[in-house]
Amino acid sequence: MSRADASEGDVDYRGKRLAIMQPYFFPYIGYFGLIAAVDRWIVFDPVKYVRKGWMNRNRVLKAGGGVKYIGVTVAKHGTDTPISDIRLVEDTDRFDRLVRHLDAYAQLNAPHYGVVLELLRDCVDTTESGFVTFLTRCLQRTCAYLGIPFQYEIYSEMKLSHPEPRHPMDWSLHICHSLGAGEYVNLPGGRNFFDPKRFREAGIGFHFYEQTMERYSQRGEDFIPGLSILDVLMFNSAERVQEMLCEHRMREE
Repeated sequence: MSRADASEGDVDYRGKRLAIMQPYFFPYIGYFGLIAAVDRWIVFDPVKYVRKGWMNRNRVLKAGGGVKYIGVTVAKHGTDTPISDIRLVEDTDRFDRLVRHLDAYAQLNAPHYGVVLELLRDCVDTTESGFVTFLTRCLQRTCAYLGIPFQYEIYSEMKLSHPEPRHPMDWSLHICHSLGAGEYVNLPGGRNFFDPKRFREAGIGFHFYEQTMERYSQRGEDFIPGLSILDVLMFNSAERVQEMLCEHRMREE
């Protein structure tokens, strides 16, 4: 997916609200809330891939109670391999295998089980072997299902020129500055890495996006928050999820 896939013509970031995030495998609802809250999105892939993180897997309900992981398998790679160079293993059984891991939702008669499986097939039924493009495909199709605009570019394809980052925060600061973005938005997990003052000194607004983790029926005794968006979609219509995404706040710090 190139810049031409994201939008037609030159992309103008000047004054726009920007988010810069690594791609994840069907992430939690707050990730999609952040997408809905910004004008442009940078799929961030130049740093090294971290094993056993959230990029290739996420949590869903487990039959009989509790949670388990569901995900895709990446090919063998060196410890310093950047995300942009990660590949998926060839898997002709990917969709069926993922469906088997969603057996809890079939047993619970989740009201949107069939529709979500159609979405899942649309996302993963591809010969694409590039990890970043595969994850971006999943994000793009899930956003389309939810009616969320997803105006994105992939960092490794942008050929940006900016100073070498010395701190994790510098990536976002340099990218925003080089693009002329008016505001940068991040999820609350970034509080330990970001100094909003440095963004403001550079003339860039800074906010944290905080999603309200609204309870919904999972047809069990206890509600388990923060699971994959697949869990949310199993029990809620796309229209209801759109309403849930409106329950958030933008905290300026």
